[in-house]
Amino acid sequence: MKYKNIAPARPYVNRKLKDRTIKVFFDEEKIKSEIARIVRTARERAGLSQRELAEKAETTQAVVARLETGTDSRMPSLMLISRLLKIADAHLELKCVFDKAA
Repeated sequence: MKYKNIAPARPYVNRKLKDRTIKVFFDEEKIKSEIARIVRTARERAGLSQRELAEKAETTQAVVARLETGTDSRMPSLMLISRLLKIADAHLELKCVFDKAA
């Protein structure tokens, strides 16, 4: 079965991202996804289950699961991320990248 009237998503997304409100939410979701990937990768490399990581970090497995899937509507705190990574023998590095030259 051929798909006829299907257009690529990129032009549509690019048009939507011109709206500053949508762009803010989109960027926030990208950050949550990146945090999720980082925490999950660190936990797996440390050979820990979500429950083990949560217990050592004095939080719940549900918190770790929501963070790793990016489904929590809230942005995780830097302290929580740092604590989880430290337990997984990793650390967080922050940097600032400017979009435009000064």
